[in-house]
Amino acid sequence: MLDRRSPVLHVVQKIRDESHRFAIGYHRKRREMRDRDSELLTIPGVGAQTRQRLLTHFGSLRDVREATVESLAAMVSSKTAEAIWQRFHENSKL
Repeated sequence: MLDRRSPVLHVVQKIRDESHRFAIGYHRKRREMRDRDSELLTIPGVGAQTRQRLLTHFGSLRDVREATVESLAAMVSSKTAEAIWQRFHENSKL
């Protein structure tokens, strides 16, 4: 146990506070980058809530990209599901 007025205790507390500040800043930056933009938002009919629903259901953008029209239509309207599927598979038709 260190005395409350001990300079060593104050140094340890400052180290703890600084490492905590650094960790919080790092996680905030990661969250900001994650939530920045999504390819899904460029598709007509897909807004922020739809994007969140799709990502929550499928788990990742890669899984949304690999989903079938039928599985997408379970989460959104059939017109929107077709638009999403077309956006991710337009290059495969060439």
